[in-house]
Amino acid sequence: MVDVSKWPLFSLLSSEELATVRQACVFGNSANEAIYITHGNEVFVLGFNLSSCLGTGDSLSTIIPKKLDFLRGKKVISLSYGSGPHILLVTEDGQLFAWGHNGYSQLGNGNANQGVSPVLVTSNLQNRKVKEVACGSHHSMALIEDGEVFAWGHNNCGQVGTGATANQPYPRKVAGCLQGKMAVSITCGQSSSMALGDNGEVYGWGYNGNGQLGISNNGNQLIPCRLTTLQGLCVQQIVSGYGHCLALTDEGLLYAWGANTYGQLGTGNKSNHLSPVQIMADKKRIIEVAACHSTHTSAAKTKCGQVYVWGQCRGQSIVLPHLTHFTNTDDVFACFATPPVMWRLVSMEFDDFLTVAEALKKKFDSPETADLKFSVDGKYIHVHKAVLKIRCEHFRLMFRSQWTEDQQKVIEINQFPYPVYRSFLQFLYTDDVDVSPEDAIGLLDLATSYCENRLKSLCQQIIKRGITVENAFTLLSAAIRYDAEDLEEFCFRFCVNHLTQVTQTEAFWLVEGAMLKEFIIRAGRCGAFKY
Repeated sequence: MVDVSKWPLFSLLSSEELATVRQACVFGNSANEAIYITHGNEVFVLGFNLSSCLGTGDSLSTIIPKKLDFLRGKKVISLSYGSGPHILLVTEDGQLFAWGHNGYSQLGNGNANQGVSPVLVTSNLQNRKVKEVACGSHHSMALIEDGEVFAWGHNNCGQVGTGATANQPYPRKVAGCLQGKMAVSITCGQSSSMALGDNGEVYGWGYNGNGQLGISNNGNQLIPCRLTTLQGLCVQQIVSGYGHCLALTDEGLLYAWGANTYGQLGTGNKSNHLSPVQIMADKKRIIEVAACHSTHTSAAKTKCGQVYVWGQCRGQSIVLPHLTHFTNTDDVFACFATPPVMWRLVSMEFDDFLTVAEALKKKFDSPETADLKFSVDGKYIHVHKAVLKIRCEHFRLMFRSQWTEDQQKVIEINQFPYPVYRSFLQFLYTDDVDVSPEDAIGLLDLATSYCENRLKSLCQQIIKRGITVENAFTLLSAAIRYDAEDLEEFCFRFCVNHLTQVTQTEAFWLVEGAMLKEFIIRAGRCGAFKY
């Protein structure tokens, strides 16, 4: 998991604030700005606020996190930043927001006025869902859900892909040889653009002075050009540095091309390459590569978890991939990059590792992996037979003798309601119970029937915490019915303490059946009734 506190700017946050962070991005020419999203999907910003890039409505810097209320509750799926800096942010519903530096119309709102607050980018994108964004120095790109690519902003080298060099004030579809193709990923160098097709083909356009387009020459391209030098390879990830690119194939092979002044290609020297060259061929299968348009640093992670770095590393030139002690590529940029920015919107969640308990909890009621399901009140609950056998004696007995793999995969349950039975099965996966006091009565019945003593104890605790004047008699009756002596005494005492205004006749309607006589006698001794 990424430790966001490795970035100096986040030392401004308290430990309590750091614990709320779910996603984060550090950016800016000096890595002095940051944006982060909490587990509650609230967006906060802090830092120097150059070019109003924090989106707070002003140009004031802040060491105290400020909330962007305009984005309250909107789940963020993609974020990128330019050198201005300007910010592009995409929400889960496909909306694109932009703010910050806008001297080249890189915000896509038709003017060159600085964006002091997030604005919704709608021109030419109406009813289109954006899934990914990428920023160059002063140009922007968006990948639409259907695979089309749009670009806008600074276009002096053709990086917007319009076929000309005039700046583009609004998002415009990138055509050329991308026409009719479906892109699955986009990335930007300082003044270049790249797109990855769903068939593994790579396309590039814009500035090519260092060969960063990988097309075997160094001439700028005003429209997309396919990298024919990668023909026959299926690329699954592309990333761009300041003036270089990295491509990872589906077989775990890594290729690099472009500028190499700092050794960022990892070839062992500082010579530029106009076309892709394979690197790290002697290393284990690579599963991720990393680069950022504002740095000359490269990183890669192998299948066995080893993380390598090369290029500009804290002022030094590392010309061959160097093995680090890190467990993720994000830490490389926190500790080695200049400036120490993030190469992507990072997540503080355990995406690549779950404990046994976390994995079981996540897979409860998961149709994807379940091999058995219960039908309760017409609804299905998906489970794993092995987990039930391990966790519950009732199921061990059920599956022991007659049950075979060829038997039914659906078990009908009629004696318990759906919320109760689902809570029971979820307890077997999580050791936790989360039900109302009223549902806890039914769960107490089930726990008694299945001889689940721990569950029985948890249900009693829930009932005790949730007892009220309105439900006290119902809970007392349940405690007696299910032979929960400790709970029975607790409920009785509660009822007695709240019966100063109840007559014996009223008690008859409140207290059920066989316990009525005993209750009236015990309550009478306590002086609970009025006469």
